[in-house]
Amino acid sequence: MTVGRTDARVVTAPATGGSGSRPVVSGDSGDSGNFGDPAAPLTLGVEEEYLLVDLDSATAVARVDEVEAALEPDVRSRVSREFHASQIEVATTVHTDLAALRAELVDLRRSLTTAAVSVGCRILAVGTAVIDGPPPPVTDDSRYARMAERFGAIADTPGLCGCHVHVGVPDRELAVQVCNHLRPWLPTLQAMTANSPFYAGRDTGHASWRSILWTRWPSTGPTPHFRDLAEYRAAVECLVPTGVMLDEGMIYWYARPSANYPTVEVRIGDVCATPDDTVLVAALVRALVASIIADIEDGRDAPRVPDELLKAAHWRAAHDGLEGGGVDARTGTVHRAWDLLDRLIGYVEPALVRHGDLGTVTRLVELLRQHGSGAARQHRARHDDGLGGVLALLARQTTDGLPGR
Repeated sequence: MTVGRTDARVVTAPATGGSGSRPVVSGDSGDSGNFGDPAAPLTLGVEEEYLLVDLDSATAVARVDEVEAALEPDVRSRVSREFHASQIEVATTVHTDLAALRAELVDLRRSLTTAAVSVGCRILAVGTAVIDGPPPPVTDDSRYARMAERFGAIADTPGLCGCHVHVGVPDRELAVQVCNHLRPWLPTLQAMTANSPFYAGRDTGHASWRSILWTRWPSTGPTPHFRDLAEYRAAVECLVPTGVMLDEGMIYWYARPSANYPTVEVRIGDVCATPDDTVLVAALVRALVASIIADIEDGRDAPRVPDELLKAAHWRAAHDGLEGGGVDARTGTVHRAWDLLDRLIGYVEPALVRHGDLGTVTRLVELLRQHGSGAARQHRARHDDGLGGVLALLARQTTDGLPGR
């Protein structure tokens, strides 16, 4: 998926993960489109990964081929395969309007659900597999086969499902600076999106167990601070020969200039339980990028956050989620995670107003306060009805969202 400029055309480009292709929206390569207009909205788009589980056992199943074949052609063009054959990924088209983004996400989730049920499984918007089962096979793809051979048991999970938000920033030099500024804010987004407290039949004691498992990959972690694009490129060129990644597509830092598209990609979150959760994250990421660009234009430098504090903040976010404490990575002080989220929203409020998103974000934040994070909802469901209740909740949320929408 490419999320670029508003004067866009549909083209086809290689999927980041494998050798297939997916729909890509890209602006005219010779024109920066509306990016230089400070009044114009930044474009955005979302990638979501879902877990395929058996209708009866709820264990992860390798049925991506059957699900893909059962999709209508227009939906199939927005779908790609992930590392495990028990996962499927969707990529939205380019958007500037949150309502249109939500409508597409709802359509994609419902279309995939219909196709999955027709072949004996369902999709769940969850970060990790709730029920234990054998690791499904790696997707039949030469690149994935090379990854499995090199990294071995690191890949032995039923599938880790995340959400990636792309915001159009065609200037890669600027994109590197935006990523520098994003560093202290990302633990708060991680806490907000926590949606994987259960794994293989047990309570992990973490709100986002996917985050913990994901850090086993050697090219995963907080985005390093880079002086400029040249230093960023030099780092990538040094890392590939070391063997920690096959290519630039395996830079799994929590924010990065996209390897394939003219965007900043924020990839910190679990896949969100509901379309509304995803829309809220996308709106806040876009507002963060817009606010940061304004700071850069005003000559404000990115805060130099100590790496050890940043790692601590990310661990605390994965452990506590939104319902516990969070670490301010700039100071090392611990606050209520909700207070850190309120601080983030206060910082980006002018950008939310500029994009016409303040009303939507205010409503979705109140919905989040009322129902809690995805992890908190799962805990309540287990308390009331066991893991069966968790699975029923996940299935319902994936397509229908929360009551009171």
